[in-house]
Amino acid sequence: MTSVISLGIDLGTSELKTVLLDSSGAVRGQASVRLDVSRPQAGWSEQHPQDWWQACVQALGQLRASFPEQFSAIACIGLSGQMHGAVLLDASDDCIRPAILWNDARAHLEAAELAEQYPQFAAVTGSLAMAGLTAPKLLWLKKHEPSAFAAVACLLSPKDYLRLMLTGQKITDMSDAAGTLWLDEPARAWYAPMVATTGLRPEQLPPLVEGDAATGTVLPAVAEQLGLPGNVMVAGGGGDNPVSAVGIGAVNASDSFISLGTSAAIVSVTEQPLGNPDGGVHSFCHALPGRWYAMGAILSGASCLRWATGVLGQKNEAALLELIEATIPLQQAVASNAPLFLPYLSGERTPHNDPQVRGAFLQLGHESNTAQMGYAVLEGVAFALRDAMAAVTSTGATVPHCMLVGGGARSQYWAQLLANVLGVEMRTLHDSELSASIGAAKLGFAAIGDTSLLTQGLAIKNTFAPDIAQHAALNVRYGKYRRLFPAVQALHQAA
Repeated sequence: MTSVISLGIDLGTSELKTVLLDSSGAVRGQASVRLDVSRPQAGWSEQHPQDWWQACVQALGQLRASFPEQFSAIACIGLSGQMHGAVLLDASDDCIRPAILWNDARAHLEAAELAEQYPQFAAVTGSLAMAGLTAPKLLWLKKHEPSAFAAVACLLSPKDYLRLMLTGQKITDMSDAAGTLWLDEPARAWYAPMVATTGLRPEQLPPLVEGDAATGTVLPAVAEQLGLPGNVMVAGGGGDNPVSAVGIGAVNASDSFISLGTSAAIVSVTEQPLGNPDGGVHSFCHALPGRWYAMGAILSGASCLRWATGVLGQKNEAALLELIEATIPLQQAVASNAPLFLPYLSGERTPHNDPQVRGAFLQLGHESNTAQMGYAVLEGVAFALRDAMAAVTSTGATVPHCMLVGGGARSQYWAQLLANVLGVEMRTLHDSELSASIGAAKLGFAAIGDTSLLTQGLAIKNTFAPDIAQHAALNVRYGKYRRLFPAVQALHQAA
């Protein structure tokens, strides 16, 4: 007989993922739907919220068809989603324009303006003003699309639009609110001075709840449309990184992980806000009460490998990885004059806070080949994460070892390279590609009173200890990598 089931929904940038989780923590079904990103101008990144809902409907249809018994046992839903997006609703709850996403750089001038005029706010909001965060996007909208700005009745984060469609409720949670730059992180409440700087009124922001809170049941008409049972409860949920942390059991101080997806981040859980805004570190609320995390984020993670696969003419990412592994064994030191790659394809956040900087290949010669350039891409992302880790540990947060989640975790080669570059043990996990949707489902259970899964982690698949000799050799290349940033930054500053 099927036990009670929680449905976890993770709204990513490139994919919406769903899982059916039972009360023991076992995944009983999954389905996903791909999403497209619109880039109407250079540096812009948008999606229409209605496309998210259609993807959700489609994914739930797949679950219902493939796992009918489990689907009929759904008692609760948890939500996870890409952070920092601006979903703008009018007085009728209709979308005013496409959502402006986390990796959209159009508000870089507005972010610089906020950082210059209100530097003291960073200690409260947990972060410097950055173009990718939500608040600067609203300043941009006010300047460039004043009629759209004037029509805003409510502003939601991406996953909260799915809640609106499911329950009719406009609510957000602490962890997603933390990524807007409008939250008082220590107090876990909206920070009125920052709200006012962007021309908004407090009533335009939704009520705040914790990630494990009950926020309402699925509307009867929607339940009928989706084939859901009656009275399914929807939890507060959270942003993708903190909900991934719940999914893998990273809920106690010093629990650390790297999320290697479209972007990448290194996260360390803390018992109080620990920040270094000047170092590009975010100190954000966790998806669980009484917890925070220090995070260093890089804007291009596994997406660099996807980009390189196309540029280098490879059939797919797996083919490029196979070529790299066959040609460049990790046991052999890479020559210091081999190609280097700066992974700033969408700008960079931690530690540089420069959305305009762009990536580069360097040290290319006639002898350079596809495998070397592919390796340089993997290594460059690892170097960027080393920058981010140094920034995170500067706050007093600790990273004794790292769990590795996201699409990039599928490559054992990349996992070992990360261990060698960072000098810390990496652990890959079973079902880690589903960590955010699993975490969302756990929060769903918590919303109906079952908190037993919140501290349960995922089973370890492989452990990768750093190779001390390789770490030392990679330090030489890392030093070169660090010295190259001012040169590529100067290119756009001189334009």
